Amino acid sequence: MKRTELLQEIRKMWFEEAYGGWEAGRLTQVEAASLLGVCERTFRRYLSWYEEGGMEG
Repeated sequence: MKRTELLQEIRKMWFEEAYGGWEAGRLTQVEAASLLGVCERTFRRYLSWYEEGGMEG
């Protein structure tokens, strides 16, 4: 596995953790975004893409 592929998989795992925390009500959107190192608006975009196309979105 190439380094870039590995990093992408790690980012996916982080997103799944942040999404799970947000969905369960343990995290706010701001907190989840902070864990990912992005702004709240970007996290909302990620949510939209994820809900439309799953992890491939």
